Amino acid sequence: MAQLDKTVILGSASATARFAEALGAQLVAGDTVLLEGGIGAGKTHLARALILSRLPVPEDVPSPTFTLVQTYEAKGTEIWHADLYRLTDPSELEELGLTDAFEDAICLIEWPDRLGSLRPATALTLSLDLAPQEGERTLHMSGPERWSFLNEFSFT
Repeated sequence: MAQLDKTVILGSASATARFAEALGAQLVAGDTVLLEGGIGAGKTHLARALILSRLPVPEDVPSPTFTLVQTYEAKGTEIWHADLYRLTDPSELEELGLTDAFEDAICLIEWPDRLGSLRPATALTLSLDLAPQEGERTLHMSGPERWSFLNEFSFT
């Protein structure tokens, strides 16, 4: 199978949430999803929808902008949601326990450029941008062969 390299338009916030839920159903411990995009691109919305789809009981899913990391006990594994925007050096990741979480949990990482050389080679990268039409987002997906099933994923 080939690597993943696909771009699609998500027509609304609900389409983004549906994609996040479908992706969330495929994730297992050790999977890392890197969420790229500017402020307001939809990274936190996608992460929140994915997390909620995996929780046994719905709960508040705040942005980890100020806490840096939020963790959740999900069906079958723990989910770590990290926002690295305020991180100043990749060495701070070890203090947070994030490098261990890459092996044992599902990790959703906003602002992954702050990872430096600690960026997992097996990660799925989702790059979100505002699209020309109001409410739409352009989603570019890339990653190694593990994620190639997303090449066939239906976005209707």
